[in-house]
Amino acid sequence: MAYLATAVTLLLALLLTGVLAMQAWRLADNRAMEQAWAWLQSQAPATVETFDPAMVEGLPDAARRYFLYTIAPGSPLHVVSEIHMTGEIGLGSKEAPGYRPMRARQILAPPHGFIWRLERAGAGLMQMGGSDGMANGRSWTRFWLNGTLPVARAGGDDNHLRASFGRAVAEAAFWAPAALLPQHGVHWEETGEPNLARAIITRGTLEQAIEIAVDENCQPRWVQFQRWSNANPEKEWRLQPFGGYLDDFQNFEGFTLPTQVEAGNHFGIEAYFPFFRVRVGEVRFVVP
Repeated sequence: MAYLATAVTLLLALLLTGVLAMQAWRLADNRAMEQAWAWLQSQAPATVETFDPAMVEGLPDAARRYFLYTIAPGSPLHVVSEIHMTGEIGLGSKEAPGYRPMRARQILAPPHGFIWRLERAGAGLMQMGGSDGMANGRSWTRFWLNGTLPVARAGGDDNHLRASFGRAVAEAAFWAPAALLPQHGVHWEETGEPNLARAIITRGTLEQAIEIAVDENCQPRWVQFQRWSNANPEKEWRLQPFGGYLDDFQNFEGFTLPTQVEAGNHFGIEAYFPFFRVRVGEVRFVVP
């Protein structure tokens, strides 16, 4: 009997130690994420110009119309934004999407990076939280189930960083258009199609081209790019189409931005799976 009591005590001690270790791990994740968030906030310039349509006069026509739609003349050209969103995230496949309700906050500071902080996805005993991000030359994916079990961890290598950079610059076209102005070293080129703009963004050794479709009223309709990704049956890192549709544009401090977005892997082809479907409630711009 004494042996059994000792075994139970030892088992409980090991279990408690495991729980405390997991909590310490999760808290370390949170501290790292908060430090990265503060670093991205610090990328907001101390002085900000205002938008003059003359800044985009020499661009290809589709690119020029994109900027004239998204940025009102005289608007401060903020390049770091914080976005509050709700919606659904698909945790399954195209055939069985497994959509779960979610709430998230994001900071976007292209081309330096972003953090998508998932505050909650799912319900009941199956709630997930964590973050996906890139900052200060590093990238990560860290998600937890009910704040106790790690369910997705990746990053710390060149493949993940390249994939994260693609997301950071593509979402600039959604919620931080001033960061894509040629004054920031972004190269815009002709596509041969009157309503399609193409930009090439670089940071260090990273480079990403994105395409933005604008309609006859100059409103952006979708964004697509070739993303470095292993979201395929072979789990092989390679370039494959990624993109999203933009809708319900609203004004935020002089920027006309989409508040309804769906996006996913294999954009524009039969395998397209929009695992990210969100409604934006607020966009605010970081001012030092």
